[in-house]
Amino acid sequence: MKARLIPFLFFSNYFIGFLAIALSVETVFQLRLPMNSFSFYLLLFSATVVFYTRAYIPSGQSPVTNPRTRWYRQHHRFIRISQIVFLIIITIIVYRQVMFIRHIPKLPVWQWFLLLTIPLAATLYYGMWTYAPRLRNIGWLKPFLIGYVWAGAVVLLPVSFLMIEEKTHNVPNGFMLWLFLKNWMFCAVNAILFDLKDYADDANKEIKTFVVRAGLRKTIFLIIIPLLLTGFISFILFASYNHFGIAVILINALPFLLLIYIAFTMQQRKNILYYLVVIDGVLLVKACCGIAASLLQA
Repeated sequence: MKARLIPFLFFSNYFIGFLAIALSVETVFQLRLPMNSFSFYLLLFSATVVFYTRAYIPSGQSPVTNPRTRWYRQHHRFIRISQIVFLIIITIIVYRQVMFIRHIPKLPVWQWFLLLTIPLAATLYYGMWTYAPRLRNIGWLKPFLIGYVWAGAVVLLPVSFLMIEEKTHNVPNGFMLWLFLKNWMFCAVNAILFDLKDYADDANKEIKTFVVRAGLRKTIFLIIIPLLLTGFISFILFASYNHFGIAVILINALPFLLLIYIAFTMQQRKNILYYLVVIDGVLLVKACCGIAASLLQA
């Protein structure tokens, strides 16, 4: 049972859907806002699963080269049906929100800009627009695009839905912008780590990711580690400016330190479940740490 449950949870991308919910809950805790509605979390979960699963549906007809490809071939019918169900759920919730919206929330211009470009970036990632480039194939841009979409989904969307549903009106915009940038950087580094496992495939497809351009060790020591240290230092400065307690700083620092440790371990090749469980698991640790630190600070 356990041998079937773990691949199902991670290969189906359901775990990633739960991560999106956890990170959005972290956002509202850090901003001292009320929880979003159940329909929002269902929408976020469904959209996340559909977005990530779309890349693997064609693999059901492709040669079996790894455990995930094999799993998608074995469960091809289930995946197709679940995608349809999730798309129906997304349509119903979005329609309901549009039909029953009472007013357009007064958001800053920068927030409107980000909200409008998040879905655009997500669709361009897979090249869903005619004559538009498939940005997923631009190796150096791919992780930052993923991080951008994630930051928008787990920071801007929860707050915007709260304002649309009239559950809040006063939002600390400076703090929210910092949370957006922090999540963007963290998720982008997480995506670069994932590119390490696709080194051979990306090289064959001539997708110039960081690891294809620079190699494994240079990617880790000259790109991943400096980005993480920059993010960690910016957090320390932000925490000092806002007079965070030492316990709050240490709890929030844990995900950065954990990701640095994982980056060092990436010098040895790992199986696909390691990437899915450990690297994605860091995002769950980040969400839990953010919530715990917020409760401690309250």
